[in-house]
This record gives sequence, structure tokens and C-alpha cells, in this order.
Amino acid sequence: MMSINRKIIEKHGLNEDEYKNIQKLLKRNPNLLELGIFSAMWNEHCSYKSSKIHLKKLPTKGKQVIQGPGENAGVIDIGDDDAIVFKIESHNHPSYIEPYQGAATGVGGILRDVFTMGARPIALLNSIHFGSPSHHKTKSLLNGVVSGIGGYGNCIGIPTVAGETKFNETYNENILVNAMAVGHAKKNKIFYSKAKGINKSVVYVGSKTGRDGIHGASMASAEFDENSEEKKPTVQVGDPFTEKLLLEACLELMRDDSIIAIQDMGAAGLTSSSVEMASKGSLGIELELDKVPCREENMTPYEMMLSESQERMLIILEDGKEDHARKIFKKWDLDFVVIGKTTNSKNITLKYNNKIEGEIPIEALSSKAPIYERKWTKKSFSKNQIDLKKFKKIKIEDSLIKILSSPNHSNKNWITNQYDQMVMCDTAQRSGSDAAIIRIHNKDKAIAVSVDSSANYCKSFPISGGKQIVCENWRNIISVGAKPLAITNCLNFGNPENSQIMGEFAECLQGISEACKFLDYPVVSGNVSFYNGTNKKNIYPTPVIGGVGLIQNLSNPINHLFKKENSIIILVGKTFGHLGQSCFIKENFSINEGNPPEVNLKNEKENGENVLSLIQKNLVLSAHDVSSGGLLVSLSEMSIASKLGVKIQKPKKLTNLNEYFFGEDQSRYLLEISEDHLTKVEKNLKKNNIFYELIGKTQKKYFEIEDEMKLDVNYLSKINNQWYYNY
Repeated sequence: MMSINRKIIEKHGLNEDEYKNIQKLLKRNPNLLELGIFSAMWNEHCSYKSSKIHLKKLPTKGKQVIQGPGENAGVIDIGDDDAIVFKIESHNHPSYIEPYQGAATGVGGILRDVFTMGARPIALLNSIHFGSPSHHKTKSLLNGVVSGIGGYGNCIGIPTVAGETKFNETYNENILVNAMAVGHAKKNKIFYSKAKGINKSVVYVGSKTGRDGIHGASMASAEFDENSEEKKPTVQVGDPFTEKLLLEACLELMRDDSIIAIQDMGAAGLTSSSVEMASKGSLGIELELDKVPCREENMTPYEMMLSESQERMLIILEDGKEDHARKIFKKWDLDFVVIGKTTNSKNITLKYNNKIEGEIPIEALSSKAPIYERKWTKKSFSKNQIDLKKFKKIKIEDSLIKILSSPNHSNKNWITNQYDQMVMCDTAQRSGSDAAIIRIHNKDKAIAVSVDSSANYCKSFPISGGKQIVCENWRNIISVGAKPLAITNCLNFGNPENSQIMGEFAECLQGISEACKFLDYPVVSGNVSFYNGTNKKNIYPTPVIGGVGLIQNLSNPINHLFKKENSIIILVGKTFGHLGQSCFIKENFSINEGNPPEVNLKNEKENGENVLSLIQKNLVLSAHDVSSGGLLVSLSEMSIASKLGVKIQKPKKLTNLNEYFFGEDQSRYLLEISEDHLTKVEKNLKKNNIFYELIGKTQKKYFEIEDEMKLDVNYLSKINNQWYYNY
């Protein structure tokens, strides 16, 4: 038996104090198998030891919430006995090391989180962040990740309907790959992971166990260094065709009352799935590891317990249901093996060839895992003022062209065309608009889904940045005529042992929490990803928000495409011309200066609710939120998508046109209104004290600002499309 020394302890991601705590909890020294299990369950990815105290501040309840954080995915009520199950998770480190498989297994893992709850997955989304386009790794990482996302989603037959792709040098050595899945279930057929009963069969189903992904969760809880390439063996290998079989087999078994509890084998594999089920049920669990189906010879108990091989589930069955369940999984050509039982010991007991190889109290791995209240520092508002004088010299036309042709604002069709967005035939609106729309099968109602992030804002002032992301997601959902219901979040940050990084995390969470509470937009699921960085260089704080909204009647879907000539264009919300941290200064001067724009939650709520009301009354032809790039970029996106032009008036108040057209003030929407509906719209907005401006009209062919610029829409489309294809 291998002796445990300091080097082995460090290799397992544990510090000296944590090892002493393990000895205290066990009342003895752990063996290597037990040390590996503690390593898996006590790392950041599984235990949330640095984030737990801050996550408690998030609002997680609401009348629409069926299940909040703590299960495989969140569940919300959308009426008529229908429920939506959704979650977003990171697969950052694996995707940097091996981009195709890292991204692919990120998709596979989040799908299992959803169908484990009893939901049929109906949509996939993603938020992917890469380094500077000029960095030597970016192109290959981009190609690999996009291929991995598309490859897995397309093969399993679930549409990838929305997402975002961003570039920033902060991700040069640590890309972000966040995958979101959304599923539909009946409210009375939601499945949970809480074990119940003694001597119940613990069943292993799905693929065989291999040596891929061992220490994957621990690897995701540590910074990279110059030897990161050596970690390729810790990246899992996915098989979407097997996952499809597993999905169908699980959903078939879920039609009756066979299942007590079910948990996918994700991070930390068999270890986390068995411990979590037992912990939630305050039970023990005994596993016979020689019964685990293995695809490689001579696998050790250590390897079996820590493998993160994909497409596997752990199920606890009701008495007498074994043969019934076995027939289903054999029909789908999947392994089905009873590998253990529940016990009243409150321990996890691991046997191999009838010999106990490890025994650990469940609470030592769960409730007694370390929780750290790490030191953190507050971020102050930047005192550097933006010099507006130098911006006056920049021509509006030149700025617009520069932004529309930049990597972050270029048309993403090169990416989205690699994803099957229409499979299952319920995609009513795909990527490109503010939010995708998925019809609930055979019904008139639908859900809207969107993902958003804003790392520059969060880096500059985390509280405002956290609020802004929630609000932008809220606006995106509203812009397609949906009532926002709930969010999931993926919180991507650097090293939590750094007080500045921990401060960014704490204050972003504060901003997210304040916005969610005010907007009644609860957080029902999510993920924390720390240690995103290489050689002490951390990424910008990048929380990602995935939102879900409800459209009760899909008879008149709304998007951001202008519908006809001579429509009135209304700008809802005040424009102050905020250029701090804007795309305008980034693309024109290659600088990130100033503070992010102020977020007025009262304005956000009132403006959003009134815009939604106008859409629901069929008074709006098209809608688009104003966000990155400001008013002119948002207008351009509407024109390019529809091939219709606009003629915009100059503002009457702001003297600096760049402030007006490129300022990134929040709480704003662009609405296209028919002339015959204008009176009703204005009456509604005035009645509710909503600030608005009539800024122009749609027209044929030309994108125009009076006396300032006139561009052919086809030309705008050309420059907006060229970057990805040239890259």
C-alpha cells in the first residue's frame, strides 16, 4: 500500500490543514483510495468551499419555482402542469486542454443534469469566451470548441438555439466554455437525487468505466501553469450516440414508479453521485466495485471511483423493480448492474473482491467539508474620467464600421451554422435575435431563452456589472415578448485565494442578487468555476446569466427584424451618453476606461414591463434591446437582419453625437411601431410615465443619420459578415 506523504497530498489538491482535518474525521490516516475521494469531494468544483457563504445571498424562491439550487437542475412552473428544467455549467479547463472533447462533454454533462430530473431536453445554449484573435492558440481553440459543441448536440438530436461568442486577451491562457440545457417535464414527474430506504438496490447504468477523466474535478479546481498540456488524460471522452440511448432508457423507466433516486455521474464520477444521494437521504451506501462495468483491464478501486467517463447514471430502485429496469436498459443496449445497496451506516463503504477497501462517514464528505470565508477587498469607482473632447474628432460612420467589423460584433453565422437549430421541429426562433424561442410541443405557448455576460463591466465595478448582466438578460427575454421567470448562472472567476478576485466574486454576487430580487427573477440553478487563470494571471470576472421566460400565446412572435418601410422607430428609456467601458472606446482607442453605466433597477423594471405589455397587445412590429455598442449598433443589427434601412434624426440635447449614438446607457429598447398604432403606444407610455423618443423611420435600402451619414444596408451587412470568414 502506498504511503501518504506531503507530495501525494499536494498532488490531490489538499493542503496540510485539510489533511489534518481528514485524519480527525476518520480518527486515523486515510489510505490512497480514501484520500482520492476526499480530494474529489472537497475541491472547489464539488464542495463550493469558497463560494457557499456568498451563494446563500442569492434569491432562489418564487411562486414560479418548483426546485431551486441543490439538485441536478432548477425547475420552474409554466402552467398547465408543465415544468421547465434548466441549468448552466462550465467546462473551462478541459476545453482549453482538449477543445473538442472538453466542449463536447460539457454539452453531454449538462444534458444529463436535465434529463436526470425527468425532463426531455429541448434546447441547448452556450457562452464561449476566447483570447485575442491574434493569440497563437485562439483559432484552433475556437474551431475545436465550436466543433465539439456542434458535434455532440447535432448527434444527440437536440437543437443549439442561442449563445454568445466573445474575444478578449484576458482569456488567452484560459478560455471559458459554459453550456446550458433546457428541458420540458410534467410537474408530477420530476425526479430527485435523495436516497430513501434501507437495502435498496443501487444500480449502475450506461457506458462502461474507463480511465478518462480521472481527477477531472480536481483539475478544474486549480490554476493552469506551463505544464497544463500534461493534463490531457484528465479530460473526458464523450459519445453522443450512447447518451441518446441513455436519455431514452431513463425517460422510459421514469414513466412508472420504479425510481427512488437518480443521479448522473458527472464531476468526480461514481464518488460524487453515490455520496450526494446518500447525503441527501441521511443514509449510508455500500458499493461492490468489482461489479462496476469497466472497459479497460485491471482498473483499481481508486480509478473506478474517480473516473469521469461519460454517459453513466446511478439509480436507486424500489424493491422488485430490478428485472423490469434491466429489460429497459438491455433493450437500449446499455449496461445495467446492481453494484450496491443503501444502508443505515451513514458511511460510504467500498468493497473489492469481498474486502473493504475504504470506509468514510458520508457527513465527512458533505456537511463537514471545509467552508472558507476568504478575505476580500472592495472595488472603488474609477476616478479616471473619460476625455470626451478627443472623441468628437471620430466620425460616426468610421466608428460604426469599426465596431460592426470587429470580432465581438461581427455576424456569428460561421459558428451558428455548424449547429442544428431546427431538429425536433419546435424552434420557433433561433439564434440571432435577442432570445431564442422554443415551442412547447403540440401547444401554443413557448419559452424564450438567452445567455449573457459582460466581463469588462464586472472588472471595472463588480456590483454594477452584476446588476447589468441580469438586466440585459431580462431585456433580451422581454424583447421577444416573453415574461422573464428565472435564471441560472455560471460564475467564472480567478483564484479565490486572492483577496481582489474574491472581492470581485462577492460584489458581482451582490449585484446579481439585488437585480434578481428587484425584478423577481430568482436563481434556480448554477455553477461556480474558480481558478480560471494561468501562472497567477487571472481572467476578468465573467459571470454568465442564462434566462428563461414564458410566452403564453405564440400567435405573433416578435424579433429584431424591421418588418416594413415607413414604420416609426421609438427609443424607450433615457440616453445620457455613457461611454465608460464602451465598445466605442475599446474599438477606436484600444482602451478600457471609466466605470460601467449606472443601472437603475426601477427604470429597468418599469420600462421592461411596459414594453412587454405593448408587445402582448400586438402594438409592436419588432423590438431590440440596446446594449453593447449603444443605439446605433442596435439599430444596425435590426437593419442588417431585415435588409431594411432607417433614417434617424440627430438628438436635440447631446452635443457629442458619439455619446448619443454609442453610449451604453441601460434600460433601453428600440421598438418598431406602425403609424396607425403610434397614438395607442404613446398613450400607454405617457400614462405610465415611461420616457421615450421618436427617433426616426424605417426606409428602403439606406442606413442614414440626417446630415451626417448615409450607408447602403448591403454594405453594412458585408462588413458585418466578413471578419469570421476572413479569420
